[in-house]
Amino acid sequence: MKTHRGRWPLRLYAGLLVTILAVNVFGFTISETLRRLGPEPLGKDIAYSTLVTDRHGKLLRPFITGDGYWRLPAASDDIDPRFLAMLIAYEDKRFYTHRGVDPAALLRAAWQAATHGHVVSGGSTLTMQVARLLEPRPARSIADKLAEMIRALQIERRLSKRQILDLYLALAPYGGNIEGTRAASLAYFGKEPRRLSTAESALLVALPQAPETRRPDRFPKQAVAARNRVIALLDAAGIVNADQAQAAEAEEAPKGRLAFPMLAAHVAERIAKAAPPGAVAQTTIARDLQASLETLARDRALLIGSGVATAILVVDNKTGEVRAHVGGTGYFDTLRAGQMDLANALRSPGSTLKPFIYGLAFEDGLVHPETLIDDRAVRYGAYAPENFDDTFHGTVTVRTALQQSLNVPALQILNAIGADRLTARLANAGVKLVLPQNAAPGLAVGLGGAGVRLTDLAALYVALARGGEPVQLSWQLSETRNARPLRRLFEPNATWMIGDVLKGAPTPQNALGGQIAFKTGTSYGYRDAWAVGYDGANTIAVWVGRPDGAAAPGVVGRIAAAPILFEAFQRIGANRAPLGPAPPGAVIARTNELPANLQRFRPNALPELAAASRDAPPAIAFPPDGARIDLEGDTAPALSLKVYGGTPPFTWLADGIPIAQGEFRRDAFWDQPPHGFARLSVIDARGKTATARVRVE
Repeated sequence: MKTHRGRWPLRLYAGLLVTILAVNVFGFTISETLRRLGPEPLGKDIAYSTLVTDRHGKLLRPFITGDGYWRLPAASDDIDPRFLAMLIAYEDKRFYTHRGVDPAALLRAAWQAATHGHVVSGGSTLTMQVARLLEPRPARSIADKLAEMIRALQIERRLSKRQILDLYLALAPYGGNIEGTRAASLAYFGKEPRRLSTAESALLVALPQAPETRRPDRFPKQAVAARNRVIALLDAAGIVNADQAQAAEAEEAPKGRLAFPMLAAHVAERIAKAAPPGAVAQTTIARDLQASLETLARDRALLIGSGVATAILVVDNKTGEVRAHVGGTGYFDTLRAGQMDLANALRSPGSTLKPFIYGLAFEDGLVHPETLIDDRAVRYGAYAPENFDDTFHGTVTVRTALQQSLNVPALQILNAIGADRLTARLANAGVKLVLPQNAAPGLAVGLGGAGVRLTDLAALYVALARGGEPVQLSWQLSETRNARPLRRLFEPNATWMIGDVLKGAPTPQNALGGQIAFKTGTSYGYRDAWAVGYDGANTIAVWVGRPDGAAAPGVVGRIAAAPILFEAFQRIGANRAPLGPAPPGAVIARTNELPANLQRFRPNALPELAAASRDAPPAIAFPPDGARIDLEGDTAPALSLKVYGGTPPFTWLADGIPIAQGEFRRDAFWDQPPHGFARLSVIDARGKTATARVRVE
């Protein structure tokens, strides 16, 4: 008995020693495992797809990640709650109560494997699956499983259940390069996962179990079978009722992948390139309006003719925000150069600049909408302009001349105000016309002899809609606009006169007039057809033509572009407002009620008569006496000077100092004129003079 009692402490000590050693070995193993595992993965470095959204956060276009995956971030708040309930019931029914590892699930899995001789179900929790997705371990050994469990415990300590669920929703594999529930819903169902049917939810639950062998685009039968097993299990568990299960099993499953959204593709591409990878960039675009106008552009282009494309821009007058930007007719339409942003392509504007010619004349008090002007044959040197209809209309009002887009009256006005002054005024308002190399502004500008973009025209007409106050267009809500200040385009009275005239322009067939002020244009050779218009809330600009610049016979602004413009206004919906009333001081009168100098436009001398008569005294055609000239920096480094009559050569002086001598031509240039008042004089070969006092700004 003593011997027995004497040996017992030794056994106790030995057992205690073994226990301590085992604990130390286990602790060392765990410690070493943790050391090798490194910091716990929390999903902070996941490379998500860059997303471009509309103004309300709706997806316009996602972009593939640098490693070639469609991996869209997903939040549980944006997922159909029914899918979430089915996912948790099928994958991890104690998700909200365990700490990352579910012992009951592990024991169940081990018992099933032992009794069946193979793995029947896994014991992984959603947290363990997230750990595996964050740190893939292809060997799938017992050590890997242990590491996965440790990671799950670590993740549960650092992240909330909602954050863990969001990581699963973003990373779950769905076959090929599709990762995440949102990407899968878009790829297989063509919609966001906010509302899913029972069958759709069951398929999204089933696919991550074996994503490559259940892919609907490659193995549709296996996908349907897996989906139906999920439905049967959820039916048995009471998650769905028998009727729902029967209807879900009968629902047709997708058999392929759909294209991801690609609305406002050109804008999205430009913004995505400037954004950091994985960013969510919000635009000013309104998604529903954008989709509607893309359909309109495609349908009309197909009707007009082969190879013809359409671009449309919608701008909010108050803010300058672009609500729709249709850069072409189908991004992947190679026949129509779909990947070229035609809203930013340089084209000839046709007659769409004519309102700005008249705007300067209205502002200067040179003409009024009811002023009479002659539409008859006239010659400017070797240039003899004609109207689009090859006829002359005699004496008409300025209102009629602009509404009918007559060329000769517009060029008479432009000749009086000066093409360089027009281009300078537009440039000061933010739009610089592109002229041929080394060419000075000339009369051809009034008929489309300069390059302009659809975005430029939209900006100019927005300024008209804003009473002459320009604003820079923007495509992003967070966009930092150019710091360069813009100068007023016209005074409010002049812009109101333009709008009052343009709202009476002839409308397309079956269109209601008087609600928008609009102007059409057709470039030389039928290469470009335009229609730009505005109401009190929106400005819309439309271009129709061939992207390669080739002629498109019959494509005329009034016939091809104007109907699209009016239809686009109809599709805006409730976001409309009437044109504003006349500002204080506006002169509203008939021709015979106007002051004598405004009843008929009388240029200083008609060009063909002045050129033909050497006996006529010189007269300064531009700048006219009392004119205010807008010149700024490098926008217009020289002021154009023009003289009618007189005998060459001519000498030009500014405040008595010669600025051009021995000029046999009737135009000259004053390089870098200083700002302020100046007295311009021209002296011909006979010593006859003419004078004009101007102000350079």
